[in-house]
Amino acid sequence: MTTQEHDASVYEQVQESSEFQELKRRFRRWTFPMTVAFLAWYLLYVVLSGWARGFMAIKLIGDVNVGLVFGLLQFVSTFLIAWAYARHAEKKLDPIADKLRHEVEEKTQ
Repeated sequence: MTTQEHDASVYEQVQESSEFQELKRRFRRWTFPMTVAFLAWYLLYVVLSGWARGFMAIKLIGDVNVGLVFGLLQFVSTFLIAWAYARHAEKKLDPIADKLRHEVEEKTQ
């Protein structure tokens, strides 16, 4: 068996392992719903901007209107999602990924 074949079999074993399957499950269980939620929030902003111009033009304070607030909240929500994902990954994903990485490193050395 060549080194490449050995490395490939190690990676195939890791992909078939229950730890790797758990890692994928945890990643998808957080990422897919959050992606759907963010896209729905963004689509709401776009739809309101195009078809509810009167609502988006309502002035809140001075020249600050609903549309501007919604636009700024897009940035805020993006940063909050990134922060929340970093916390999720640190607590739920990184320990499993680190364990798998160490196993692969041991087997491929």
